[in-house]
Amino acid sequence: MGNSKLYKGSLNTIILKLLEESEKMYGYEITQKVKEITKGELNITEGALYPALHKLEAEGLLDVEMQKVDNRLRKYYKLTEKGTKETANRLTELEEYIRTMQTIINPKWSIQ
Repeated sequence: MGNSKLYKGSLNTIILKLLEESEKMYGYEITQKVKEITKGELNITEGALYPALHKLEAEGLLDVEMQKVDNRLRKYYKLTEKGTKETANRLTELEEYIRTMQTIINPKWSIQ
């Protein structure tokens, strides 16, 4: 994706959506899933991901679970009940934003 600034405002929503679809995920898994879904168009760096995960955890939207994998501790993230509700709210807001942008960019193709 040419302009990474466009996705930065949506990063938390992307994380929440992925966790909504999975029971739990660890950081690297999140970055790889986004890369896979977008066919490499969107690459989330660790420098952007982990501060976002920590912020979502601090807001009470994520729980953290430590699990030993191959003699290493791995930190898994999963949605809290509050996180599940917030995910639905943020997805609705994002869909409304996308519809508005479609209306501005190409009024003939906008979805009503």
